[in-house]
This record gives sequence, C-alpha cells and structure tokens, in this order.
Amino acid sequence: MVALDYANAEGAEGLLKQLEGIPCYVKVGMQLFYAAGPGFVASLKDRGYKVFLDVKMHDIPNTVKGGAESVTRLGVDVFNVHAAGGKQMMEAALEGVDKGQVVGAARPIVIGVTQLTSTSVQVLNDEIGLTGTVEQAVIRYARLAHSAGLQGVVASPLEVTAIKAACGDGFVTVTPGIRPAGADVGDQSRIMTPAEAFAQGTDYVVIGRPITGAADPRAAIEAIIDSIV
Repeated sequence: MVALDYANAEGAEGLLKQLEGIPCYVKVGMQLFYAAGPGFVASLKDRGYKVFLDVKMHDIPNTVKGGAESVTRLGVDVFNVHAAGGKQMMEAALEGVDKGQVVGAARPIVIGVTQLTSTSVQVLNDEIGLTGTVEQAVIRYARLAHSAGLQGVVASPLEVTAIKAACGDGFVTVTPGIRPAGADVGDQSRIMTPAEAFAQGTDYVVIGRPITGAADPRAAIEAIIDSIV
C-alpha cells in the first residue's frame, strides 16, 4: 500500500503517473482526503485502483455508523476506525457498511487502529494513561476489534505474530512503520523492513516517505518489490 501523503490531488497525481502499471493499493490519508475530497477517491476507483481510506474514525457510534455508510457508498476497499472507540462503536461501523453496501460491489474491509506506530511505551504509560507494554495494549485492542466483527487491525509489524496468535491467521494485519533497509526512520518508533514484516506474517504493508520522498519513486518501489519476492 503506497501512502499518498500529499497536500493536494496534483501532488498525488504526479506520483501516480510515475508508478503507473505497478500493482498496489493506494492509501488516502487525512491530509489528502480533507484537501481533495471524496471526488478524488471516486476518481481513483474509476481508474481501477484499490483504495485504503485512512481517516481513523473515532466518534460516538451513530456518527461512525454514518461515516462508514458514506465511505462504503464511495467504494473504498479498506477503511479504519479507532479500536479505542469501543466495541459498540466498531459494531456501528459495520452496521454503516451494511447500510451503504451497493448491490454487486465488494464489501470493504474494516480494520481497527490499535496503537499508532509512533507510540512509545513512555507515551502509552505517561500520556495516554494505559499501563503495560505497547504490545499488551495492541493485543487488547485487536481482541476487542475481533470480538466486534472487524476483519483486522492496523498495527506495528512487531505485533503481527502476537495478533495472529490471539485472533487467528485469517485476521488481517495492515502494518505501517515500514522502512526499507537504510531508510530514514523519521517519526516512527516501531519499524521493520518490508521483507521482515512479511516474514512475520503480515497481510499488507503501508509505505509512504521511502517512496514519495525518493528521488526516483518508481525505482524505490521496484526495489521494495524485489526485496520481498
């Protein structure tokens, strides 16, 4: 999954042109979605892209239900909600999917955000106020998402093995915090290379700056693909 982390549609289109023909999901996050809007996502779908809409819904159940209905009608393939919103909120998201489902269209995969890959144990304990390790918090949220009926979670690649053990091999893991060997770590605390993440059993990796910030983005993603096949 290539993160289209751009401030506007023009920037994203420039990258898409360079990556044309390479099979991958594209991730539309908050900055781009708020700037370019649903119409940009619709245009991606019209061109055959698989889209992960990364807007991390977290609100009262009824509001999340409405948001889930809207993005389902938009045709996204994957979207996420914060597991910290609780089981009722996650169940409401699935109700929204049911309401927004278009006949003949594929049902989107709904995944829960466990802990951000920028979260350290110090932030978890001292700022968020949860005791224990980051992995313990991630597994607790993964189990909660699983019990709510979600198909998977977003988590660091470091927690993939434990998540699969807790929730089953069919429970999808989407892992950001991916950095090819030698890449700048940036603001991520819990990272792996693409090959390491897939070796852990993850289903999808999300990669942004190592591709979008590269002098030659196409060469960067081709090198990543070569490292995992």
